[in-house]
Amino acid sequence: DPMAKKQSDSVYRLVDVVGVSDKSWEDAGRRAVETAASSLRDLRVAEVDRLDVKIENGKLIYRAKLKLSFKYHGDD
Repeated sequence: DPMAKKQSDSVYRLVDVVGVSDKSWEDAGRRAVETAASSLRDLRVAEVDRLDVKIENGKLIYRAKLKLSFKYHGDD
């Protein structure tokens, strides 16, 4: 299978990102991915690593820590 060979020859990097929202964890995760996508190319997978809530003045602030993988292209 040529597609399997192509994928097995690829290298991916992982980065941790944290999204923040006053609405929901889903919104926090979406913000993290959308922001990362503006500067990283070929995003592949977003894995939720941790969810927590910060309390500020009685208001909930949702935080989603994600591990993002993207295709590594070197210094080109």
